[in-house]
Formats: sequence, C-alpha cells, structure tokens
Amino acid sequence: MVRQSRPTILLTRPLAQSRRFADQVGGAVISPLMLPEFLDAALPAGDFAALILTSETGAEAARRISATGAVLPSLAYCVGGRTALAAQAAGFQTLSADGDVNALLALITAQPAAGRLLLLRPVDAAGDLKNSLISAGIETVSVTVYRQKPQRLNAEATALLQGDSPVILPVFSPRSARLLAAEIRRIHGRAPLWLAALSPAVAQAFDLHAALIQIAARPEASSMLDAVAALQRDRIGS
Repeated sequence: MVRQSRPTILLTRPLAQSRRFADQVGGAVISPLMLPEFLDAALPAGDFAALILTSETGAEAARRISATGAVLPSLAYCVGGRTALAAQAAGFQTLSADGDVNALLALITAQPAAGRLLLLRPVDAAGDLKNSLISAGIETVSVTVYRQKPQRLNAEATALLQGDSPVILPVFSPRSARLLAAEIRRIHGRAPLWLAALSPAVAQAFDLHAALIQIAARPEASSMLDAVAALQRDRIGS
C-alpha cells in the first residue's frame, strides 16, 4: 500500500491553549472555533466557601471579577491542572481534579468546603454540575460569566481540510466536536480525518466519518498528546 503524505495537526481550541498544545506536538495549524466573551454578571448576595472553575476561561473570569473589587472566596476547585495554574496566577488557592467535570464532581463531594459554593460557568456548559452537587447535599449557586462565540475556520485551515492529505483533529469537548463537524461540512472538506478525542462523548459528538479515531486514556491534556502521538505512529500505509 502506498504511504499517505504526512498528516497535519489542526487545532481549534482558543488561541492560548492551541499555541501551548502546538508547541508540545512540534507545530500545527491553528484556527480557533470559539472566542471567549466575558459577561457582566451580578454575584449573588452572601458568603461562599469556594469557587468552582471548569476551564481556564472561567479562571480568567474570576480574575476579572476580583479586579472590579468584588469579593470572591479564596479557595477554587478546578477541573484540571491548567485551570488551577490560571487560578493560582489570579491569586486563588486551588484544589485540582486533574480530569473532567465528573472528576471535579468527585473531588468536591470527597472534600466539600464548609459552606455554599459558587460555580462560574459559561453559557453553554457540558453536563449539569450544579444540580449534581445539590443532589449530593452540597449547596451550590451558579453564575453565567462568559460565553464562547463560534468562529469560522480561517483560510489556512480551510485549505488544509479541502486538500487530500490526512488531518489530525485533537478535539476537547462535545461542543467543539459539533462546531468542527459543521464547519467541515460548510467548507466541503474532503481530507481524510484522524480524530483524537478527549472522551467517548467527544468522539460521539463528532458526527463525520473519521478514518482513524483515538480516544484519550484520561480526560487531560497529557493523554491527548499521547492520543495524537498514537495517530502519528499508526499512519495509514505504514
């Protein structure tokens, strides 16, 4: 069998996360599909024992809220290490779940703070963390503090996906998977698609045919690097 040309990695996460991941994989085409927009949100009255942050963007929202003079709790439960680092840079003490929203739920229920929790959430949030915590007996209030505005693929990404060489797609959320699939349809992409998915739910949300699919062993960036490396090793025609 004739070996296909070397695949190119296409990253569609927000710019900062895509640049960091590109550095780790040795380069990639970057075309963010979402742009964060921070919202003016009124905080509920009363005290809170801890924040809940489900993304680096949520940590940035917390930093911006604190900069206005609003008082936020010093402790933040964070979904993963990168979110924890962003929260620490903003002055918060952190506990990291080092995983996904399910891991975050497990962390909070195993180590509950003494008091109400404040969840800073996006407009489009995966799952229902707030009600899961309430069901576990942990009083939780949520505030919508940012949205991720969809963006179209840029010219470089469009040309790549309209070509003939394989494209490796690291995808980190179901919403990203749906947006990317819709964009590939819109531009009539024909390149062979090799999907690296953060979880089975992400792979299921990507409703286009992928010639190769690799699901991360754990819902974290290091496992996504491993998934991309596995696709690069298992090139068709090798």
